[in-house]
This record gives sequence, structure tokens and C-alpha cells, in this order.
Amino acid sequence: MATTELNITRPGPELADYHALNAMLNLYDSEGKIQFHKDRQAIDCYLQQHVIPNSRRFPSPAARLDALVAEGYYEAGVLAPYSAEFIAELYQRADAHHFRFQTFMGALKFYTGYALKTFDGRHYLERYEDRVCMVALTLAAGDGALAVRLMEEMMTGRFQPATPTFLNCGKRQRGEYVSCFLLRIEDNMESIGRSVNAALQLSKRGGGVAFMLTNLREAGAPIKRIENQSSGVIPVMKMLEDAFSYANQLGARQGAGAVYLHAHHPDIMRFLDTKRENADEKIRIKTLSLGVVIPDITFELARDNRPMYLFSPYDVERVYGAPFSQLNISEKYHEMAADSRIRKTAVNARQFFQTLAEIQFESGYPYMVFEDTVNRANPIAGRINMSNLCSEILQVNSATLYNEDLSYREVGKDISCNLGSLNIARTMDSPDFGNTVETAVRGLTAVSDMSRIASVPSIVKGNDESHAIGLGQMNLHGYLAREHIYYGSEEGVDFTNIYFYTVTYHALRASNRLAIERGKAFSGFGDSRYASGEYFRPYLEQVWQPQTERVRSLFAGAGIALPGREEWLALRDSVMAHGLYNQNLQAVPPTGSISYINHSTSSIHPIVSPIEIRKEGKTGRVYYPAPYMDNDNLQYFQDAYEIGPEKIIDTYAAATRHVDQGLSLTLFFRDTATTRDINKAQIYAWKKGIKTLYYIRIRQLALEGTEVAGCVSCAL
Repeated sequence: MATTELNITRPGPELADYHALNAMLNLYDSEGKIQFHKDRQAIDCYLQQHVIPNSRRFPSPAARLDALVAEGYYEAGVLAPYSAEFIAELYQRADAHHFRFQTFMGALKFYTGYALKTFDGRHYLERYEDRVCMVALTLAAGDGALAVRLMEEMMTGRFQPATPTFLNCGKRQRGEYVSCFLLRIEDNMESIGRSVNAALQLSKRGGGVAFMLTNLREAGAPIKRIENQSSGVIPVMKMLEDAFSYANQLGARQGAGAVYLHAHHPDIMRFLDTKRENADEKIRIKTLSLGVVIPDITFELARDNRPMYLFSPYDVERVYGAPFSQLNISEKYHEMAADSRIRKTAVNARQFFQTLAEIQFESGYPYMVFEDTVNRANPIAGRINMSNLCSEILQVNSATLYNEDLSYREVGKDISCNLGSLNIARTMDSPDFGNTVETAVRGLTAVSDMSRIASVPSIVKGNDESHAIGLGQMNLHGYLAREHIYYGSEEGVDFTNIYFYTVTYHALRASNRLAIERGKAFSGFGDSRYASGEYFRPYLEQVWQPQTERVRSLFAGAGIALPGREEWLALRDSVMAHGLYNQNLQAVPPTGSISYINHSTSSIHPIVSPIEIRKEGKTGRVYYPAPYMDNDNLQYFQDAYEIGPEKIIDTYAAATRHVDQGLSLTLFFRDTATTRDINKAQIYAWKKGIKTLYYIRIRQLALEGTEVAGCVSCAL
């Protein structure tokens, strides 16, 4: 390690085993209280007994950087734009924060998953401060002022880049900085073949990859007019699953994929059957995540107990001259149902939703995208027809066309996700709320600017044209509990609404400033609802103020000025005149590992348990106490199963109205739940304007206090 040592309290001889100390979180003391101090002792013991003895030491911080560049650990180009004096000062300013991990889980996660290690994996080469500085230097790309801002926001815990960025920045042997990818598959063998290759190429770089299958012709459809030739979507799913299991990011992150299919595709019931516990091995999909795209008409058919027609994508494209995914099925449904040129089959709409609930009850899948809700809220020209591995990315795509030799006839537009999250509690404590949001936007924009994955040209084109980012949020439950507000209460929903309202203003302002500085807006800006000014109407036609005195006092006490109509008018005029640099700005992923090292509750959903139990590889069980919880405020830490789906949906609905993309929303049910309860929650979510649903979780009494592993792309 460098001469600056880890900030720890030297443990006494009684602190013999950090695992045992951490486990005591799960045991009450003689007074019936949780032993939070034992976890703090576990941190010190872990650092003293494991991290320090296994850390390489250097004579000075400068010597450390020189050695790590010379030995091939760091990229020399990252440091080259800065003077040695500036770099030294940046590290000194980071050290001045006297950073301490707040939980044993946070320290464990950082040193096992993020800190740079020797190539043999035996010694640590970074402290937390070192990783933060290297991320800041990388993303600032020579802009010293931005590097300082990024370092400050990360060291204070206000902003936390997603795992691919935080893990890889500055390292010579690394994956990409990008979290995940979304790609279309068209109805031809060239597109299918290219997609399998893309799965391999993107998975080895560490990103989760989602594919849209909606345009593929169904099983039994004709090929070259010969009937009953197509095998449908399941063989393609099998190929993709094999590709993801084969490729991973240097063993550091496993490959992971998802596939989305439209509810009115003829293969939809077989698609769902692949996740049944008793599915035939020939069709069973074990590791691929499933998502279903559902338009309004599907709910209406179920409500009226009418048949639900499934339409052949092959015939739809032949008749309409456009792929199935590009059509508004709710708008065209009755016309397509009456068209004899389009082959169709009928299923019972209510049985379809019953099947959805059954599969979700068994497996947690499929994710759900409420297609018409998504597209009504979409400010960008074009149609959104899928989501990503964690169901929060919602962007427009376009098809890639191929020649017979697999060369590109026309490169389409696919999607990459550049993610990072604000810690709501610490952002509310920020001395400059707007600066915190803007710094995060600039940091994530740098990830987009630095991303270029040449092996998948459609990803390059999409990223270059859109500069899209996904600024997320975490620690909502932690903040509310800290302020003695119940999650899902009137005050809790009120705070969520006003917080996201305020973040949205500052994020848009930051993107507008980037467009002015660079003299460039995202491609297609002129056709967007930003350019016409229509996007801003909701913020100009009503007054956005807290509805409760408690929330009003929170913002006033933090010195956060809420943007009013004049500020929105000025921003609208500036955006219409100069544009936005980023096509998309916000998305709320299901933060996992970054929440632990940042000491946050995950995303904006409630905690799963006051003392969460995780199984961490060879480490075994690790116990994680909810942020800001102590023995005096336990009542504010109800878990997600107690809170129930309606209050979670209400909270997400308050945030959704301000987020241009989606929010990864998991619904939690008690062990007494039935499939009817799941269906009722789905309908309630749809009616409340929720855009997507992620996992369905049923509390298992034998596993109470544990959390099932989630999205390996955005959550980790």
C-alpha cells in the first residue's frame, strides 16, 4: 500500500474472527438489542487481519502509480493529461475525507469485487480512495476541475458509478465501462447469426445483453413459402443461452442475457413454458431472463373476457411493410384481427394473465413492459419495443440490414446503458444539490463518450448518436427511515415525487449546458418533444410543491430551492434553442453491490430485511444492517413483504412521471399470496402508469431474511 494507511481502529486481541463478529448482528444482546457495534468491530478486524497483511506496500503514492503503470496494471494514458502535482493533490484531498466503510459487507464487497489486485490475485493494490481517484481521473479525461468534482462526489458517497465503471476505470486489463446492452433481432438468418456473435462479444466485455425476439416468425411459419418450416423463437433462445454461459469478463462477471417477446406473438405460451419448473429439457431455459411486452389492448381483452389473438409476425410484416415490433398493436388490433391475410390463433386473455402469474410464482419471471404506457411517455421520435436485463432501460432502436455475406447493408441503432446512481440521503445533504446532479450527469456522459465497441457496429452507432445515460437513485428507504418517515406513506410518496422532480430539472439543465458547450445535440433532437417544448408542459401548467409540511421542511432545511415556473420556462427556452446533449438522462436500476459499498438501501425499493443475509461465494453468510438503522428507529424499517405491493407501486408511480426511461420495480408478496394477488398487483401497476415490472418475489419462510440474486448487470 501507499504510505497513507487504511483508516481503522486497531482491534484488540478479543477481535479474533471478523465472520463471527459480523454474524453477531443476527443475535440480540442481553437487553434484546441488535449489536451494531459488533459489525463495526468486524470491519476493523477484517482490515487488520486480512486486508493490510495482503496489501502490497510502496515507498510513496507517486512510486505506487509509477510501478502500477510500468507493471501493466494501470493505463498510462489515463494519467498522462495531468501533472504529477495535480495527481498528488487529488489523492491528498481524497485521503482528507478519512473514509471508513460503514459495514463489514461494504468492506468485503470492495476488496473482493472492486479493488485492483496483483495478477495472481494474492495481494491488494488499491484502497477505496485509490479506486475513487482512478475513476475520477479516467472520466475527467484531463479536465482537472471535473476530476476534483467527481472525486468529491464519490468520496462523500453522493454519487456512485455502476459496477462496470467503478470496477474498470484506469485498469489496463479490463472490461468495458458500460453496464448493459439492448439489441434487436430481425426475421432472417443473418440477423440471428450476428446476434449470437454479439452476445459473445458483449458478454466477454462484462455487459448484460437483452435481445428482442418479437420480429422472429413463429414455429410452423413458412420459409420461402414452404409451410411448417420455421422453428420459432425457442431454438434462438437456446443458442443465446449457450453463448452467455460460455463468455464472461475475465471470470470477474458472468455473462447474462434476457429476451423479450410481445404478448401477441404466436409463440408466447411456449415462451413462458420455458420457465416452468417441470418444463421439458428440450425447451427449458435455465439462465436466460424472460420479458413480455404487453400493450393496453391485452388488459382490455382480459377485462372484457374476449379472445386474445396472436398474430404471425411473418404475415404482419408482409401486409404492413413494417416489422411487428414497430406497430402499435393496440391501435391496429381489431384491423389485424379482421384481416384474412394475417394468420392468427386465439387464446383466452384471462388465461394468459393467469399463466403469467403462475410462471412468476414459480420463477419470478417474466419481466413485464407495458408497451403503450412506455410509448406515451417517450419524448423521443420512434417506438420503444423492449427493455434490458433489469427492465429500466427504455430507448428507441432501429433495425440493422445485412447482405448475404453477413456484411452490413445498413447499420441500425441499438442501445447501451451508461449507469450510475445518486445516494438520495447524501444528495439531500449536499451543500449544492444542483452541482451534485450535474457532476453525476457529466461523469456518466464521459462513460458514453469513451465507449466504442467496434465488434457490434449498431451499438457504436446508437451510442454515438444518442449519448444516452441512465442516472439512477438509491437509498430512498434509508433516507425516509432516517427522517422518521414510513416507506409508502403520504409523506414518503410526497418526498419521492418532489425529489425526482428536482433531480429532473437539474439533469436537464446539465445536459443543456453540455449541448451549449459542445455545440451539439443528440441525433434526432429536432423531432423530439424537447425540441417542440411539449415535454415541459406538465412543469409549466401546474405548481410543483410538497403536499405535506414534513416534506416542505426537509427541502427547506437542506437549503434546496425547488425550481419554479420561471426556472422551467428559462430551461425550456434554452433547450429549444440549443438542445440536449443526452437523448436519455434517467433510469433507476436495481443497485446491488454498489449499494453495499455506498451503504445504501438498494434502488428506491424497500429493504428485504432489516438485517439482510447474503451468501457471498466462499465467504459464506454475511449480514448487512439497513443504513441509518439503530435500536431506536426500527419501526421505520418495515421490509418489502410487510409493506406490500400497493405502497411500493405508489412510490414508484410518483417517481415514474419524472423519469424519461424506466425504473426497475420488483414486487414482493407474503407467503400467503396467490396468483390472483399477483394479477391484481399487475393491473394496479398498469393503471398507476408504471412502465415496467422486474421480478416477482414471494416470501419463502425457510429463506426469510435472505435475498435471491438479482440482475448481474445493473445490480452488481
